Amino acid sequence: MKSDAAPDLHFFVLLAKLGSMSSTARELGVTPPAVTKRLSQMEQKLGVRLVNRTTRRISLTNEGEAYLAQASDILHRIRDMEESVASGRAAPKGLLRVNATPGFGRTRIAPIISRFAHAYPEVEVELHLTDRPISLVEEAYDLAIRFGELPDTRLTARRLMKNRRFLCASPAYLKAAGEPQTPQELHRHRCILHRQNDDVYGTWRLQKGRKVELVKVRGAVSSNDGDVVLNWALDGHGIVQRSEWDVAKYLASGRLREVMPGYTLPSADLHLYYLSRSHLPARMRAFIDFLVAEFQP
Repeated sequence: MKSDAAPDLHFFVLLAKLGSMSSTARELGVTPPAVTKRLSQMEQKLGVRLVNRTTRRISLTNEGEAYLAQASDILHRIRDMEESVASGRAAPKGLLRVNATPGFGRTRIAPIISRFAHAYPEVEVELHLTDRPISLVEEAYDLAIRFGELPDTRLTARRLMKNRRFLCASPAYLKAAGEPQTPQELHRHRCILHRQNDDVYGTWRLQKGRKVELVKVRGAVSSNDGDVVLNWALDGHGIVQRSEWDVAKYLASGRLREVMPGYTLPSADLHLYYLSRSHLPARMRAFIDFLVAEFQP
């Protein structure tokens, strides 16, 4: 639902999203000079430059970035307030934008959304799958389903599933290379590395009791795709760090064996994240309840 109470905010969020004066003009059905004039009036009123102008594209200044973040948050709150007042306990409806990681999103979240869409036909769900870190505020997502924790205190987190991490390798690799007993022995092993987000590359954190050890590992193969590194482990290329959700069936079948089971690694629990709000829209409440029920043991 689009509010008429904050036209400048809507205008600037659209401009930042499209990234050009001409595209914004086409979207609004006005001329490019009209867009330029409106932006200039906003900047004059605020007393700061919001946008760096070039021939074809625009880029936001530091002040523009700050204005965009706050404008997006304010528009979210206006939309939620209007929907809360207008709909009350009415059936959930409207657009819901959800973000998840690619592998888990395809195999687990997409089927859940399919069932949700059948149960709530008036809710339009957009599922976006990305590996990179995201900002719910700046990218206008309603919810994110991610492994691990997001470093944003503005978000509410709800754990959907416990998910431990393991070191594991194929029996063939361990027969040929031996089985490490301590973190330091990992230095002489081939390790399969997952280049993920901003994690410290090639450094594994292992804990036994209160003792924590950071080990720099190396190997012949690495990838930013979790399925790829898992398949390399199954093929006998070395030791890999993966989560319980990824490897449970292979540990059960014997295709992989846990390495150094006496040590624990940082968990990769599955969380649902959303912006902290006093009144959630009906569509968000319905989706959260549906998702939580799907992950009940």
